[in-house]
Amino acid sequence: FHLAAHKHVYLAEFNSFDTVQTNVYGVQNVIQAALRNKVKTVLFTSSDKAVNPTSVMGTTKLLGERLITASNITSFKGHTILASSRFGNVLGSRGSVVPIFAEQIKAGGPVTVTDEKMTRFIMSIRQAADLVILAATLAKGGEVFVTKMPVVRIVDLAAAMIELLASRYGHQPEEIEIKYIGAKAGEKLYEELMTEEETQRSYELEDMFAILPAHRFMYKHVEHVYTSLVEKSVTKAYISATEKAMTVEEIKGFITDSGLLESCFAM
Repeated sequence: FHLAAHKHVYLAEFNSFDTVQTNVYGVQNVIQAALRNKVKTVLFTSSDKAVNPTSVMGTTKLLGERLITASNITSFKGHTILASSRFGNVLGSRGSVVPIFAEQIKAGGPVTVTDEKMTRFIMSIRQAADLVILAATLAKGGEVFVTKMPVVRIVDLAAAMIELLASRYGHQPEEIEIKYIGAKAGEKLYEELMTEEETQRSYELEDMFAILPAHRFMYKHVEHVYTSLVEKSVTKAYISATEKAMTVEEIKGFITDSGLLESCFAM
């Protein structure tokens, strides 16, 4: 599993050379080592920011995906299967909004939200780990796996966290303000995990979508057959803005069930 990355969008803009070294040449190093040593399976963890990228980080992640996919051409004897996976926001992970919101609530607010319309795909750390392993077991070679995830409006996530945490920090929920601060440069109001073009070469599986290589004639030696196949056609792009968002109550349940409440209160 290749999880190492320079993943901070804004730092990557200031350190683009280092980002390329880590996110592109780092992937190449992993590929070469895996092929040389006949590793059975390699799974590269990509990002939603690789879809229609607007940043250095997203562009390098997209190139990482393409390197992983193309490597299956040279691995034609089947010694090594290489594939990628894309995820949305892993709540509670380093750099996610959850610890930021928790600190702001602890201080009595305000809780800062970029835009009222901003939406994101979310998952827990446990779900992320389980689905990375699942993608590795499903991989045939060259795919990009996109996990099916719930969607939240960020303002609703903030409201849910205020309701859950305010009283624990000695505040009344209604006393904590949500403040809109505007989008940062290059920041999208929604997340894209699969483009319209990619739907034309994707399969829907039980827990995820499998995006097959664009130049299929180069991968005739790879049989993309899955026991968990639901549908061989996907009709629309997978975008957070067009998916049904969870309610505040559903988000509160997700946070509680994922164990995020305890980790927030421990900060």
